[in-house]
Amino acid sequence: MPSDPSSAIAVGDLVVDRGRKPVLRGVSTRIAAGSVTGLLGPSGSGKTTFIRAVVGTQKVKSGTVEVLGHPAGSKPLRKRLAYVTQDASIYPDLSVKANVAYFAALYGRGRHEAMVAIERVGMGDHADRLAGNLSGGQKTRTSLACALVIEPEVLVLDEPTVGLDPVIREELWDQFRTLAREGATLLVSSHVMDEADRCDRLLLLREGRFIADDTPADLRAVTGTENLEAAFLHLIRDLEKAD
Repeated sequence: MPSDPSSAIAVGDLVVDRGRKPVLRGVSTRIAAGSVTGLLGPSGSGKTTFIRAVVGTQKVKSGTVEVLGHPAGSKPLRKRLAYVTQDASIYPDLSVKANVAYFAALYGRGRHEAMVAIERVGMGDHADRLAGNLSGGQKTRTSLACALVIEPEVLVLDEPTVGLDPVIREELWDQFRTLAREGATLLVSSHVMDEADRCDRLLLLREGRFIADDTPADLRAVTGTENLEAAFLHLIRDLEKAD
């Protein structure tokens, strides 16, 4: 897949097997710089495997994955891409401030940048609390602060809102949209269809294949449906008929 300066992420014919079982079956896509792209699909569809391939931690059978013009996982991306996993990547015996300062130091940033990131995710009032005593939503926001402290050009989030109450989810999505407006590229996985309308573009993954790669509006128009959950079901039924 040739390079495209307008694409922050370019994936070409990506194939990933786990054992003898195919997980991703030749998927391809381009993700525009400065956008929020939703990666949606049921559990077991290959979302986390796709994300790990983009981050560069997944062994692939064949195909290409480029991020900001470099092979996924290569050294030039270490200070340009951040990854927030499903489980909070923080140390429970350290305070919020100490956690973010630690990650800041790893990338040559200081305590000022750490506090800016903490304030940005709304954790300023909890900066001195031990991470192990935080709620689930607070842990997620602290993990996000650890990622934002490097001011990444690409931010990859694996189901960041799972298990969170609607208020916290709304606050996080407001953060994601703000980051995109500032020029960052976000890839956000979810299995919650009501989050799909918050994205600029959607990748709908099922059984290791993209069954849609389109904007929310165009996806509804193509399927003639009122909402995205109905659009998803429409696409699945069409595939079943074709089989």
